[in-house]
Amino acid sequence: MIRTVESEPHASSPVLAAYSYCEAVTGRQARNFAYGIRLLPTPQRRAMSALYAFSRRVDDIGDGALADDVKVARLEKTRALLTRIREDEVAEDDTDPVAVALSHAAGAFPIPLGGLDELIDGVLMDVRGETYETWDDLKVYCRCVAGAIGRLSLSVFGTEPGARGVDRAPEYADTLGLALQLTNILRDVREDAEGGRTYLPADDLAKFGCSAGFSGPRPPEGSDFAGLVHFEVRRARALFAEGYRLLPMLDRRSGACVAAMAGIYRRLLDRIERDPQAVLRGRVSLPGREKAYVAVRGLSGLDARHVTRRTVRRRV
Repeated sequence: MIRTVESEPHASSPVLAAYSYCEAVTGRQARNFAYGIRLLPTPQRRAMSALYAFSRRVDDIGDGALADDVKVARLEKTRALLTRIREDEVAEDDTDPVAVALSHAAGAFPIPLGGLDELIDGVLMDVRGETYETWDDLKVYCRCVAGAIGRLSLSVFGTEPGARGVDRAPEYADTLGLALQLTNILRDVREDAEGGRTYLPADDLAKFGCSAGFSGPRPPEGSDFAGLVHFEVRRARALFAEGYRLLPMLDRRSGACVAAMAGIYRRLLDRIERDPQAVLRGRVSLPGREKAYVAVRGLSGLDARHVTRRTVRRRV
């Protein structure tokens, strides 16, 4: 059983400074993520910010303008750093604040650092320009770049002692990561196309006449773009429904964090469903007041109670 760590090892001034750096990175680069983790107790919030800052570094290498061979070299250098962290070879006064913070977090929580190796593997798939013929193919990528993050996060959150079905918590965390990533893919479809990337499965694109891609504010001539989006939205909703079974297994504040982050993406999905072509015109986002509502709803436990009632009804 995974248990939440109630206390963390003493944090020295260099470690606290490293965490502060990671929290600043998180606040600048990941507003939705930062909105959710602010609901966590300080030790968990710091650990999550360290995980995010390391993940952001990996993503930035993949998304940057460097030559592909340079990206590969930098990703492997980052993997070597991860090995140093895993082997507890990063000193508190190391000049890399992300390494310092993540090393401390790995000592405070049972973080399976191999999940960050999976993230590096996923970004290498981007660098190689891989495309995906089927949903099963795309799931492999999504599990690397998002499902792994869900499982890493679970190691920080922990689970409630005695929670029913807790052995499936990593599976639900992984599935919730897939739901978030598919929502991201829909939101960023034009931005990714402009960067030369296509993530939606080729067989789905062909089915709806969208194989020509999305290089402008209008869908391909004669395509059923709305049908494609609605099809993927239904797939994402099914993933959210399955992943939300994680919520009753978490303590109140961890559950609130997950519900807030997932709730923001579910509402993005609602907006995309109402106006599919909006994703071709620009980035779809939520106003701050709506994010605040989602956070309050998560903190109140409404989503967790809803999942619990639904699960009980299914068993009956």
